Amino acid sequence: MSNMLNEALASAEVVAAQLADTARVEALAWQLADAPRHVALTVARGSSDHAASYFASLTMSRIGLPVASLPMSVATLQQAPLRVRDQLALAFSQSGKSPDLVGTMTALRDSGALTVAAVNVPDSPLQQACDSYLPLAAGPELSVAATKSYIAMLSVSAQLVAHWQGDAALLDALAALPDALHAAGRLDWSKAVVALRGVERMIVIGRGLGLAIAQEAALKLKETSGIQAEAFSSAEVRHGPMELIDRDYPLLVFAPRGPEQAGLLQLSRDMRSRGANVLLAAPEDVRDVPADVMLPLISTANPALDPIAAILSFYVMAADLSAARGRNPDAPRHLNKVTETH
Repeated sequence: MSNMLNEALASAEVVAAQLADTARVEALAWQLADAPRHVALTVARGSSDHAASYFASLTMSRIGLPVASLPMSVATLQQAPLRVRDQLALAFSQSGKSPDLVGTMTALRDSGALTVAAVNVPDSPLQQACDSYLPLAAGPELSVAATKSYIAMLSVSAQLVAHWQGDAALLDALAALPDALHAAGRLDWSKAVVALRGVERMIVIGRGLGLAIAQEAALKLKETSGIQAEAFSSAEVRHGPMELIDRDYPLLVFAPRGPEQAGLLQLSRDMRSRGANVLLAAPEDVRDVPADVMLPLISTANPALDPIAAILSFYVMAADLSAARGRNPDAPRHLNKVTETH
């Protein structure tokens, strides 16, 4: 069994460890609730940036605070005079070592922002550069492909927003998330391995909170299977990308519960009628979907957490797909675990 698969399946224990000690998350949430903020910035790359996308969507939909992803070169190479005093700046990272990430957060802190590091490695340079620290508690991650650290970022994001909002229902749902992750890791997505074993390019589709996992899934398909996978929202794909989709074109559509689900299901039907090879990841209560198309999703105790369980089911499949394509998911070609950009 690959490290990638082992680490993905350890995600339930990681989330349980986070939930056992929420003191830092609660303290930050109280600080955020105590003073009004006008905007929040996220700083991250790769899988961490996809986690930031989930945080942004959750924060905007529940708190109403606009959230933007900050290009790091604006702060590091261009040294722009950013007006961010008293605003939230949240960095996501597994290692906390990349110089541009640390430099950006240092510049934001010097400009008066409330800087927070959600990072997996304790005492990292990123942690030291920020005002506050949210430990991901994922433990060592050996595979180059991040899995449990990504899920840890989603989980800590949901915890922060739930405490910030004072949402008792979401907090109760988070307590049940480890059990949901155990169930998600046991779902059978083997038909996706068969369908994607020989493909070279594809599109992954999501929307709302599900866009973050579509982005992450597309990256993992590139990293671990060498598939040129691109992620789009179901709204965006109806523009230029639609031209790519013809007969037998492979699509993976994430359609968890939520207000976006109806549109995602309709897009799936439309693409099947065009002759595309659609894989639809949706809860088992979704009706009128051919069995050879359906990939089951766990419904957690709150729809906001469904994407977290969904990406774990995908990770298990992705590890198997990589092996089926003759690759090593733990050591993708040309990639290192820690990428230090400037």
